[in-house]
Amino acid sequence: MYFPTAGIACHPLVPFAVAAGLSFFTSMGGISGAFLLLPFQMSVLGYVNPSVSATNQFYNLIATPSGIWRYRREGRLVWPLAGTIAAGTLPGVLVGAFVRIYLLPDPGHFKIFAGLVLLYIGLRLAVSVWQERAALGRRSGRRTADTWVGGCQTLVWNGREIRLRFQERDFALSTRSLLLLSLIVGLVGGIYGIGGGAIMSPFLVSLFGLPVYVVAGATLCATALTSFAGVACYWMLAPFHAGIAVAPDWRLGLLIGLGGMCGMYAGARCQKFVPAAVIKVMLVLVLCFTALRYLLQAL
Repeated sequence: MYFPTAGIACHPLVPFAVAAGLSFFTSMGGISGAFLLLPFQMSVLGYVNPSVSATNQFYNLIATPSGIWRYRREGRLVWPLAGTIAAGTLPGVLVGAFVRIYLLPDPGHFKIFAGLVLLYIGLRLAVSVWQERAALGRRSGRRTADTWVGGCQTLVWNGREIRLRFQERDFALSTRSLLLLSLIVGLVGGIYGIGGGAIMSPFLVSLFGLPVYVVAGATLCATALTSFAGVACYWMLAPFHAGIAVAPDWRLGLLIGLGGMCGMYAGARCQKFVPAAVIKVMLVLVLCFTALRYLLQAL
């Protein structure tokens, strides 16, 4: 099958199967899988023009609703987190689209940028996993948020703080800090074409100390909302850049989106049966491997 905007040809089952497999695992951590589909499209399929970012965000629009619906059905979608993250990432994603088109159109420079972002996320999450293991040894008699039991209760949600209760433990974070972090993450996510969830989820776990079970549904929800804005922005800018491909490749985006839809639903369904530590270690390995490969290719 030929994909005109991307300028590539491949068997349609290949991107569908890759999207389904990646999203199955990443959706357990509240990540759509778009951050891994980007290197697959660029390095394997040869899709390197700026519209790959828009296509990635279009994938999010198609794929994430199934995972969101599953998390919501099981009471694992924390609306205060989802709304606050979306409010911060939305303007950042719009600015990021301009940066991607005007400042980072070269594939080589973009790979360096993407590799550094992914490496930082991976190392940050690895430190978080190590700290949790050490803390677990110090509180050997206490219950930890390593499996999903019951629901997450919102205690406080206002302009100053968000306070949640999960498994008899309270988790508090500053609303303003979360909005500022979301804005920065949205900017990076808009440039990278991932909607921000792949960056926000590890930050919420490592920086704010939230359980992965609590953040997964919220980050997927925010990813869907910001990806819609990102796709719209790229689409509206396309007529002003006739010399380069800016708008999404709708055919490829729909194909990988359908694969992601299947994988995300299955991943959201299975998440509560997988230990949080396993999910985090898996994300660390994938993030670091992808980042190092990107940086080596750019050198």
